[in-house]
Amino acid sequence: MWRITINCSADDWRISGTAFKDLAAKYPCTLLSSKKMHGDERRIMEYQIENVSDAEDFTDECTTLSGFTAMFESL
Repeated sequence: MWRITINCSADDWRISGTAFKDLAAKYPCTLLSSKKMHGDERRIMEYQIENVSDAEDFTDECTTLSGFTAMFESL
């Protein structure tokens, strides 16, 4: 099992939030948390996914969105 953590700024979320939601819908993942930080309004999202290949692909695709960063780790 893997946890993917995705970060982006408020501006990047406004620009690419819909594209990110479409991307996440392509993968068999479970949303663990989604936070909008006070002050700068950046987003931090965590997903759980079973397959390491899916985790790698999801992480790679997230980083194709401008301003989005992603990493995954074993649970």
